[in-house]
Amino acid sequence: MLPGGRGCFPLDALDVRSAGQPDSGDANTLGVAVSTASFDWIQHHASIRGDQIAMIDLATDRTFTWIEMNERTMKLANALSNEFGVGPGDRVAVLANNNSNFFEVQFACWKLGAIFVPLNWRLAIPELEYIVGDCGPNVIIFDNDFVEAADALATSCEISHLINWDGGSANHAGYEDVLEAAAPEVVNHPCTHDTVLTIMYTSGTTGRPKGAMITQGMTLWNAVNCVEFYSLHANMVNLAFLPLFHTGGLNVFANPAFHFGGTNIIVRTFDPAECLSLLSDEEVGVTHFIGVPANYLFMSQVPAFDTATFPTIEAACVGGSPTPTPLIEAWDAKGLPLQQGFGMTETSPLVLALKPEDCSTKIGSAGQPCMHTEVRIVDDDGNDVAQGDIGELWVRGPNITPGYWNKPEATESSFHDGFLKTGDAARQDDDGFYYVVDRWKDMYISGGENVYPAEVESVIFQLEAVGEVAIIGVPDDKWVEVGRAIVVKKEGAELDEATVINHCRQNLARFKVPQSVVFIDEIPHNATGKVLKRELRDSHGN
Repeated sequence: MLPGGRGCFPLDALDVRSAGQPDSGDANTLGVAVSTASFDWIQHHASIRGDQIAMIDLATDRTFTWIEMNERTMKLANALSNEFGVGPGDRVAVLANNNSNFFEVQFACWKLGAIFVPLNWRLAIPELEYIVGDCGPNVIIFDNDFVEAADALATSCEISHLINWDGGSANHAGYEDVLEAAAPEVVNHPCTHDTVLTIMYTSGTTGRPKGAMITQGMTLWNAVNCVEFYSLHANMVNLAFLPLFHTGGLNVFANPAFHFGGTNIIVRTFDPAECLSLLSDEEVGVTHFIGVPANYLFMSQVPAFDTATFPTIEAACVGGSPTPTPLIEAWDAKGLPLQQGFGMTETSPLVLALKPEDCSTKIGSAGQPCMHTEVRIVDDDGNDVAQGDIGELWVRGPNITPGYWNKPEATESSFHDGFLKTGDAARQDDDGFYYVVDRWKDMYISGGENVYPAEVESVIFQLEAVGEVAIIGVPDDKWVEVGRAIVVKKEGAELDEATVINHCRQNLARFKVPQSVVFIDEIPHNATGKVLKRELRDSHGN
């Protein structure tokens, strides 16, 4: 029995590091269809280590070997192609909680040369409508928690095909029914490392999300970049509890584990007590995982943390926002250094990381650059700043996005000489360690999710009584930062805090909703009319 009463996997299934190794590398002796498609990770491992465990889905009590995973992804690829008209370059969207099916959809798209689009289920339907309208998927795959949202998107965005992986109905195909009816035939659509295989949408500074295009090569190089800092290997066991629509959940360390032939244990949603128990259980054998600071905080508040040990953990990564020093010290005292990293959706994501031996001596640092990623810190004119000075972090390398879907102007403005302008302010110390010290733009991070004030401001401006509004991030013990709306009412208008917050709740994802509203008479501007956010943070940021 898994910790917390989960599942009924036999222990030999859970002890994935010693699962059976095939006697021969001959794929045909394993019943594996051999594909000539380029860079098919799942087919490769099915032929090399076919009887080993590829995935364990805790919520559904399912476990899959590489052979089984490969067969299911081949069936899904054939069904998507033959029954739903999905071909190379077409999009397949997923709106669902964490589930092993996520990876089947992703790798089925890889086999087809189609484009996988994971949707952020935290977003409100109007936000999702923009994203779905922008990428135009042939199919939306979803679970029972999002039936209403999927139906609404299908209607408003004219999506013909809906697949529910919790079962079929009059209006939806059932995921398992689709697989059962499909033949496990080889799908042979060669891809290259330049093939766009994923679009991940990020919030935009102009109030509209942008779809960062992720190539197969980017995903490969991210896996390679992770090795030096996090010691990835074929026997690794990753615990995936971050949302799989997020680059952290998908690409640190889930996809790298699939690349190297390790195992992913998939948790439907993060529960602090359950995850702490899994990380502590030697029989489960988790070696790698990533969380945002809030995850580590919540686990440290579980009573069992006081006596917890982590006998099999090899790397504990933390990202999304700076980690408070007391939290780093609390986990370090348990013998588990938290390895801070820095990355973005556009960088697939790893750019900077700390090695375990540097975590306690370089607290506050995001680490050093990955081997295959070039970084610069520049001033407003694009010139390198002196070591120790603050400037904008720029990044270049094979792990960087080629651009944004349907947004050539945004793509052009985001790059200079091949370097992606991250929009983050950073400095480098004398030892070569990098510190992300502030947002070059106005973005703040709440619970590991980026929030761009312009997007929230545009929603609040919909209220008739609002004359002007500015959003700032303020410190929060639980989420690191939350939003605060600074509002100027129109002359003679009536407006209260509850009205503003309720309006945001109806139109924005929960993590974007301001937690407080301050009404003032005038918002400060500079000579060109730009809002002086720093002055607002100084006067209203505590």
